[in-house]
Amino acid sequence: MSYVMPKEFAAKMVDAGESKIFMSTKDTLIRAYMAGAILALAAAFAVTIAVNTGNFLVAALLFPVGFCMLYLMGFDLLTGVFTLVPLAVIARRPGCTWGGMLRNWGLVFLGNFAGALTVALFMAITFTMGFTEAPNAVGVKIGHIGEARTLGYAAAGFGGMLTLFTRAVMCNWMVSTGVVAAMMSSSVSGKIMAMWMPILVFFYLGFEHSVVNMFLFPSGIILGANFTWGDYFLYNEIPTVLGNVVGGLTFVGGMIYMTHFRESPKRGGALARNDDAAGIAAE
Repeated sequence: MSYVMPKEFAAKMVDAGESKIFMSTKDTLIRAYMAGAILALAAAFAVTIAVNTGNFLVAALLFPVGFCMLYLMGFDLLTGVFTLVPLAVIARRPGCTWGGMLRNWGLVFLGNFAGALTVALFMAITFTMGFTEAPNAVGVKIGHIGEARTLGYAAAGFGGMLTLFTRAVMCNWMVSTGVVAAMMSSSVSGKIMAMWMPILVFFYLGFEHSVVNMFLFPSGIILGANFTWGDYFLYNEIPTVLGNVVGGLTFVGGMIYMTHFRESPKRGGALARNDDAAGIAAE
């Protein structure tokens, strides 16, 4: 697997965050768009498996293929930049500011949402034979997921919102662990092995991922599910984004930075890019 020591991948995390702050608007949007689209296809794939086999574990076992693909292609997910980009500011890398971090987060959000929405529209067409028939079983399932994870949380009041936020925190605890775990190896096979388990855990446990939800909930709305765009943003996406920030930055990025980065060699930064620092698929 060509194992990389913690003090070395801690430096790679900061380098990756720095490279993303300085990435051009065009490149950031393109990479985010492709990441959102690929993860949306993986979510559609997983739901289809669950419906056709009746076994959600099989779906969870295979869902990580999308995350692995987008990571290896250097695309960026919102959940990953939540973890990596702030580290470059905290490490006081030259030119890295909180404003630059927020710019990156905003662009990645827009790109991820556009990519996921594109796939949501395409899949809605396939689920309904070009909107000439009622949604098939997979489309109906996606609609039910959207209703349960918006109206269901809302009906539970504060307890529902607390549950949603907690699931979002735990989601990016696992997902960002996958991002960092991929830096522990310099081989493709090692990266895939390291990423697979935490992504499997998050998906099987039903945690809330902001980008996966960018596909599931718009798909449900397009297919006529009983909730609105307002329900989606208020009772899911906004709390999920906040929870994903806390989970990734606090329990992964912050912990590794505090324990290992001080031991890492002082490096010039990510502008001299390498495979791991240039386009880490931040998901």
